[in-house]
Amino acid sequence: MAEILTIGDAMVTMNPASKGPMRFVETFNRKVGGAELNFAIGCARLGLKTGWISRLGNDEFGRHIQNFVRGEGIDISEVKLIDGYQTSVNFKEIMEDGSGRTFYYRANSPTSTLTPHDLDEDLFKKVKLLHVTGVFPAVSEQNFEIIMKAVELAKKQNVLISFDPNIRLKLWSKEQAKMKLAQLLPYVDIILTGEDEAEILLGVKEPKLIIEACMKYGISHIAIKRGEKGSIGYHNGRYIEAPAIHSRKVVDTVGAGDGFDAGFVYGVINNWPLEKMLEFANTIGSMVVSVSGDNEGLPYIEDVLIQMGEREFIER
Repeated sequence: MAEILTIGDAMVTMNPASKGPMRFVETFNRKVGGAELNFAIGCARLGLKTGWISRLGNDEFGRHIQNFVRGEGIDISEVKLIDGYQTSVNFKEIMEDGSGRTFYYRANSPTSTLTPHDLDEDLFKKVKLLHVTGVFPAVSEQNFEIIMKAVELAKKQNVLISFDPNIRLKLWSKEQAKMKLAQLLPYVDIILTGEDEAEILLGVKEPKLIIEACMKYGISHIAIKRGEKGSIGYHNGRYIEAPAIHSRKVVDTVGAGDGFDAGFVYGVINNWPLEKMLEFANTIGSMVVSVSGDNEGLPYIEDVLIQMGEREFIER
């Protein structure tokens, strides 16, 4: 039985074999991606029992994703292959500095067959934490209803709710994102946000104002992701600015935020002090950006501890 549960879409991600504008790239490597799925993989590699709720097309890409996720040790009992729907695809563009863009081809997604009625309260009875993001509800109105049903059922079972706004303006406007995602905030226990996302959602960008706004909703753990500037955390009256853990080389920034989320949640589940949660999450983020791919750089727990100097690395 999963102790961490998440709901969301998954896609085959076409990673460019060379850097630069996508119109000049001729070769792509097939990978697997999706914000919620990346989070699930990150948690599973850290040793947390993790479950994922989704729908995939009953096609070669869908079977590839299903097998890949099963291989990560994630519970996929609530993932179904759907006839007549094509598994979603996205193409990535990566520039020389590691930044990039994503182009989505997800119309008529198999997740459109998932409804609020597919969620059973029994799913949440032994779960410790439900993780939701702003990506899945941005795809369709029904997905937003699914997320609302999930957080309501989770709260009935005293399950913690972690939330990453992860606002994708290619999927909806700032006004739509704020109107919908603000409805989730009264349910949230842990928020994991960037400053720009907080400005859209809460109307403030300065970290201390973000914290004040979150506290009005009763959010107990607040983490503000600041990329190369590190992160800021707040819990039980403690405000901590954690410096960035610099990567040896930034190759691909996609998935770093999802890795941070998994690391911070791991710390919450294990009742770590706030400063250790932030250092752990920052370390994971720095490891993710050094590897090309959405989730290839998500580390195992022993790798993070070695990186933090808490475990000895024996090469030979």
